[in-house]
Amino acid sequence: MNNETPPPSPRERFYRRERRSVPAARAFAREALADWGVRGRADDVVLCVSELATNALLHGAPPGRGFLLRLGLLPCGDGVRVEVHDSGGGAPAVPLADPDGSDEGGRGLLLVSELADKWGVTEREPGKVVWFECGVPAD
Repeated sequence: MNNETPPPSPRERFYRRERRSVPAARAFAREALADWGVRGRADDVVLCVSELATNALLHGAPPGRGFLLRLGLLPCGDGVRVEVHDSGGGAPAVPLADPDGSDEGGRGLLLVSELADKWGVTEREPGKVVWFECGVPAD
């Protein structure tokens, strides 16, 4: 990516609280990354989008609500920032280890914490923003 031109505008889309929103969010992210020429780590970014979208649907978006997915390139053009905005309360956290491996879920933020370079939660009114950043190699 050329570091002399400003990065393209962020892309965002609102999703309703329904199952088809997760695959739609993945497709939206994959399309934005392809349009921006981001190939390196695209699969990691899309997997993290899927996990955060799932968490927003299961834990963050109250009935009748949804979530906003925002993707953008970092100012220097060497990375991607993704934000998932929802109106639910609580602060998500990486779960403690499951010693016997019997939990069927709860690994979404663990995956994000392992795959992303940085991640965090920011409060907003109402709700929160769960975000992550991934550095991407220049083409």
